[in-house]
Amino acid sequence: MNEVHERILARADELAAEAPLSDEQGSLTDTTAEILRSCGVMRMLQPKEFGGMEASPVDFFRTLFDIGVQSSSAGWVAGVVGVHAFEMALMDHTLQKEIWADDADTWIASPYAPLGRATPVEGGYRFTGRWPFSSGTDHCTWIILGGLIVDADGAPVPGGSRHFVLPRADYEIIADSWDVVGLRGTGSKDIVIRDAFIPEHRVFDPTPMEDGGLADSVGRGDSPLYRMPFHPMFTAGITTATIAMARGALTAFTEAMQHRVTARGVKTADNPHQLAVLGRASADLQAGEVQLFGDIEWMWDKAQRDERFSPEDRLRVRRNQVRISRRAVDVVDELFLNAGGSALRSDSTLQRYWRDIHAALNHASNNADPIYQAYGLNSFGNPLPKTVLF
Repeated sequence: MNEVHERILARADELAAEAPLSDEQGSLTDTTAEILRSCGVMRMLQPKEFGGMEASPVDFFRTLFDIGVQSSSAGWVAGVVGVHAFEMALMDHTLQKEIWADDADTWIASPYAPLGRATPVEGGYRFTGRWPFSSGTDHCTWIILGGLIVDADGAPVPGGSRHFVLPRADYEIIADSWDVVGLRGTGSKDIVIRDAFIPEHRVFDPTPMEDGGLADSVGRGDSPLYRMPFHPMFTAGITTATIAMARGALTAFTEAMQHRVTARGVKTADNPHQLAVLGRASADLQAGEVQLFGDIEWMWDKAQRDERFSPEDRLRVRRNQVRISRRAVDVVDELFLNAGGSALRSDSTLQRYWRDIHAALNHASNNADPIYQAYGLNSFGNPLPKTVLF
């Protein structure tokens, strides 16, 4: 087992205890952030030359899973922010020095939605926009934001979708913009930028990352980690965090069964219906976990052989990921439906997982139909919509 994973397991009870407190304040508590930071989670996919570990993605996502079982929000933030180090390793080397040379524990936020508009100027761009859903942003000091390059009239330039990287001084976090029913502890607040200058070396075209082939051209070809395909890597963080919530819910349901007695005086641990619910949920959840980690291991093996990832490869993984998340939500729905009225209480662990996993399903990475359709189109040799990222 990876050393970071071991450290996380040693502090699992602390993560669980902090989960409701993160919900209450609407962002990860300082204690939760300290656990993730001191255990080294965000450095697992970071280059060794900048204090990272270049760990295998298998180790990273298994560690992420056990974080999310204890705390939905911590697992979510660890997945989103942790993968940013993977992308940053493929960006301009000068930018990597700016971010990590003085502090290897620098965290980088996002989001990637292309909501910003960048006007070319000498040496770079003037950048403006507003983005929702910047998970874990209070604990980050840099950010990657999606945007479009526009011409002098403000019209998007063809092929002008880029990722723009900015330090904390260049953007504003809107403090009261995260009032939600689930994943409250992620603190996924809005980000605003008003006409900030971004030098050229902090602007990145993400397209070459899609098949894993960019690593060679940026001097990272010796590390199989950076030959992994970007979109299935990022979305694996979302899927892992989602299914981890279902595992946490199953644990909460099982613990409640040991003590609950129905209105008819029957122990739920002896109730055939409750036992059937438990068995069915356990099987469905384990199937999802096997599929998720099996795909990650398959991608890792392929990257170690220095093989590129075809559209068929990536779409298959994405098809599986969205289906895994859907089954995980169905598991939690059945558990919640059969947990009795006590599950409705605000101090119930099960209701928190129920709220969190439904919030997780609303993330774009868990939007299943476009992925299913793209998979089907590709299966029959039809053109794929440019709006689907895989």
